[in-house]
Amino acid sequence: MPTPSTTPELAEDGRTALTSTGMQSPVATRRLLPSIAVISVFVFATYGAVIGILLPAQIATIDPDPLAKVANFGLVSTVSFVFTLFAQPIVGALSDRTRTRMGRRAPWMLIGAAIAMNFLLGLGGMQNVLLIAAFWAVIQVSMNAIQGPLSAIVPDRFPRSKRGVASAMAGLGMMLGGVLGTVVAAEFVNNVGIGYTIFGIGVLVSTVLYVLFNKDYSSVGAVIEPWSWKNFLAGFWINPKQNPDFAWAFAGRFLFILGYFVITAYSLYLLQDYIGLPLEEAASTAALLAAAGLVPTLLSISLAGWWSDKVGRRKVFIYAATVIMVISLIFPLVMPTVTGMLIMNIVSGFGFGLYMACDAALMTEVLPGGGTAAGKDLGILNVATNIPQALSPAVAGLIITFAGGYQALFVFAMVAVTLAAIVLAPIKSVR
Repeated sequence: MPTPSTTPELAEDGRTALTSTGMQSPVATRRLLPSIAVISVFVFATYGAVIGILLPAQIATIDPDPLAKVANFGLVSTVSFVFTLFAQPIVGALSDRTRTRMGRRAPWMLIGAAIAMNFLLGLGGMQNVLLIAAFWAVIQVSMNAIQGPLSAIVPDRFPRSKRGVASAMAGLGMMLGGVLGTVVAAEFVNNVGIGYTIFGIGVLVSTVLYVLFNKDYSSVGAVIEPWSWKNFLAGFWINPKQNPDFAWAFAGRFLFILGYFVITAYSLYLLQDYIGLPLEEAASTAALLAAAGLVPTLLSISLAGWWSDKVGRRKVFIYAATVIMVISLIFPLVMPTVTGMLIMNIVSGFGFGLYMACDAALMTEVLPGGGTAAGKDLGILNVATNIPQALSPAVAGLIITFAGGYQALFVFAMVAVTLAAIVLAPIKSVR
């Protein structure tokens, strides 16, 4: 095992990179970037398929009444939100301390993938809302056990000047996965059990292949501080006064993801109850809309990641993404048709790609202590992704039911993404 260094910077020499715990980690090889994209594809394809198509379709079979299915979907999402609230930072913190021959991150990713697959296999046969909620909560926690350690690999293995491209690959995988998940899931809208099985197997296989092809150094001999529950729990509180940039970044991501997912999570019901399509046509249209947004998303992610690294700026791209997202949300309001939804997806795809490529890089640059506990701290920042994503169906359900229907949902999304850009302005450590 390489001798640990006390220098807090990541190596630029192409040989080793300093991890968040001060030990050496393998330098990013050529296959690491595509590997991050591939595993992200499978993880977010599963999220896209389950949240966008399979889960709402399954819940609608229990009670197809428009208000009842909205309420039941919100209940399932709220339960999973409670149980996944701190999953990523806890797993991230534990992975920072993990000492195995496979390194720190791989064991958690493998365990999470195995649990997720098994519970996805069982989810398809459920016809009770509370059982569905329980299974989905376990699946989300286990998926977070993949995401948390995976997000720490960027500061582990990439120097700061390369993190825009690395984050862009993760964003690329996220968007591509979301589209592919929706397209594939639409084929199983009347047989959700097979759909769950396909995605469960995909998550496990992709995680195993990622670990095999991107091996970490052994962490068995790494020095760690003695375990303390007090210090462990205290580590999850990052004082906003002492780390204001971290706090603003957290708030910005929370608001932007909430604004995006209150629409995405209800895409099937939007097409059914706002546009007026029957279930099967709504599912196939959802797949078409997701595919339509893919090309502009891939274009913007590729452009923004490279350009952001080149000019050394992150926030300006996020501001541009916000403007584009707000414009996109106007179309289904003034055109409540498939055409309006299609234009929204194309325009928002470009905006969301800009955002994902640069926000993830920004996150790695506001970590307390320069990233000395990257697994935990990025896990905390990823809570700003998980909470709004998990909570968005419940929030959307309340808005639809009590605040004016689906039109109010689009207005809420506009406000949320606008506020997300505003709260990034005080960040001083990132341009």
